Amino acid sequence: MPATDTVSDRAQQIVDEFSLFDDWMSRYEYLIELGDDIPLLEEEKKTDENYVHGCQSDVWIETDLDEEERALCVQGDSNAKITKGLAALIIRVIDEQPPEAVANADFDFLDDIGLHEHLSSQRNNGLKAMIETVQERARET
Repeated sequence: MPATDTVSDRAQQIVDEFSLFDDWMSRYEYLIELGDDIPLLEEEKKTDENYVHGCQSDVWIETDLDEEERALCVQGDSNAKITKGLAALIIRVIDEQPPEAVANADFDFLDDIGLHEHLSSQRNNGLKAMIETVQERARET
């Protein structure tokens, strides 16, 4: 994904991709594929500092600032396939974006693809915790 794409551009790409699927079983399979495609987070980065509290599954989100590019670099991992797919969606939208863009990102695209209504309340809470985590870190950068 080109680093020049904005958060909105990337979110729209995801909405467009999810619209290609007619049913939620196919969308879940695609979500799992997205999670399988993100690079594995090294074990040494699975720390308490990177652990996302509020998720039913174990989730780690690691953020670093690329000072030269003034961009937030984001990686993530989970022990649950769907949750890892959710992390992949977030990462895809905000990775290599300016911290200000991440802090102010609108994640309405998740509603646009119908995700919130098709997730359990625990997964929705975990998704919210992941978003809050990356936005808080972006504000602290």
